[in-house]
Formats: sequence, structure tokens, C-alpha cells
Amino acid sequence: MTDDPFVAHRGLLFTVAYEMLGSAADAEDVVQETWLRWANVDQAEIHDPRAYLVRTVTRQALNRLRTLTRRREDYVGQWLPEPLLTSPDVAEDAELAENVSIAMLTVLETLGPAERAVFVLHEVFETPYEEIAAIVDKTPAAVRQIAHRARQHVAARRPRMQVDRAQQVATLEKFMAAIASGDLHGLMEVLAPDVILIADGGGLVPAARQPLAGAEKVLAFLARVADLSELVATTAWFNGMPGAHFDLGGDITAVSLVIEDDRITRIYAIRNPDKLRGLEQVAELRR
Repeated sequence: MTDDPFVAHRGLLFTVAYEMLGSAADAEDVVQETWLRWANVDQAEIHDPRAYLVRTVTRQALNRLRTLTRRREDYVGQWLPEPLLTSPDVAEDAELAENVSIAMLTVLETLGPAERAVFVLHEVFETPYEEIAAIVDKTPAAVRQIAHRARQHVAARRPRMQVDRAQQVATLEKFMAAIASGDLHGLMEVLAPDVILIADGGGLVPAARQPLAGAEKVLAFLARVADLSELVATTAWFNGMPGAHFDLGGDITAVSLVIEDDRITRIYAIRNPDKLRGLEQVAELRR
């Protein structure tokens, strides 16, 4: 067991960076940059290593986010976050699971960099306003205003989620059984009338360029998938939320679901192969 604060807080630092960036690969780069800075400071002079490391990783993520924002303006089709395979303990922490979910990260993508940093640090990691002010180079009063605006923005856009894990599992199992058997009636029963499906192929593989809205359109799409005899569908938990792993002859899709009142209200289908490379390893997400 090491006493190195960086090692002790590495899971937290990755989670902060990932929440900021929506990309595991970029988050890993930022964590690595943070380690280089940590290795080159006089650690004996740092009174609160956790605060120092969070401040450093957030600043590095902000720098990276400004570059990514420009890159994503040219993205082909719908942009979705990179999914992470997560362990049951993430799903059991309902607040963490909701905050790191694909649904939440998609909403956070609509915030500006400073707003996103303030929201993530205060709402997700409960960082005091005074500490956030030092990180984003603003006054505590300005940070409070930014936090208020960001909360309102997110509240207006975040989908409601069912947090009872047993009910989530039951709905997921119904969805998977209907997909496996091609049961269109069963699929319709598990879809909310206003369900939305968003797919991300990144221009590299076929995917709907615009969201599909409404149970009939989503059912028609899922019916084509369920009709493929070579499809291998397995349950999975992505970002602490229920989902499915579809494998069609090596063509992979990670599907994250939002469930409310035992119905699926959102389906996020990530097909961009560049975003699916890390799914063989369980991600460590910590608060």
C-alpha cells in the first residue's frame, strides 16, 4: 500500500477529468499531465494534496476542453460521450451513477467550459466555492452566479431517472428479452411513448444523423436490429446505468438506457469505434 496522495486519489482525478471532458482517453492524458506536475513540486510544501491535485487536474481539463470544443463543432452526426464499463458499486451509488451517466454528460456538453468546471466541482464533488474560484480564476461571488446558472441549465435539460436498481434491472431484462426474441410487442411495452434514441457513429460507421423521437420510430429501428439473427446482445452497465452490448460480427454498439417509471425514456447508442476501445476494462470512478 502506497502513501502517495496521487495514487490514493487517482480514481477521483480520473472521474473529475472524465466529467469535464466526456472522453476516457483525454481524461487519462489529463491525469498523466497532473502526475507530471505533482512529481515536479515540493510535495512537503503542499498542505492539502487532494485539493492541489483536484485543482491541477481541473485546470488541465479546462485547457483540453477548449480544444475539444472546437473539434466537436466539426463532428459528423450526433456527438455522445465515450462510454465506460462500470462495476456494480458505481451503480449502487445512485448520485454518482446519475452524475457520470451518458445522459448527464450529454447535458454537460451544452455548458461552456467555465460553467462545466463550476458545476462538476460543486454539484458532483462538493468543492467549496472558494476553492473553485481559485481554480477558474474568478471571485467566489462570480462562481456562485455561474453555479446558479449552470444548475438551472442542467435542471431544464437532464432527463429524470429511476434510481431503484432492482427496477432498473427488471426493465433492462424485459428489453433484452424482447431484443433476443424479436418480440415487438414486448419492446413497445418497455418503451416510453416519448422515448428518444440518439446514435453516434462519428462518420466512421452507419448511424442515424438525427435523434429518433417517439416509440413508433424507435421501435421500427430496434425491430431491424432484433431481426438480425447473428446479433449477440449482452447486458452491461455503462457509466453506472443499465445498458447493452451489441455485437454484430465484430461491429460493436454500446447502448446506455435511461429508465423512468419502468419505461425506457432515452437510448444512447455509441457506435463510433474510436470510443469503444476501452470497454474490456472496468473503469474506476470515485467521488
